[in-house]
Amino acid sequence: MAYKITDACINCGACAADCPVDAISEGADTYVIDEDTCIDCGACASTCPVEAPVEA
Repeated sequence: MAYKITDACINCGACAADCPVDAISEGADTYVIDEDTCIDCGACASTCPVEAPVEA
């Protein structure tokens, strides 16, 4: 299962910087995770200060 980023995202970019496969990009309102690229490692969830990335 890939991760997804909830509306709790504050657009800080910490998750994108820590993603080992560059699956996270800046979206219109929040960062978004490409589910086809995500390897379900959890690096984004452990880095996020507001716990926005969650398992889909």
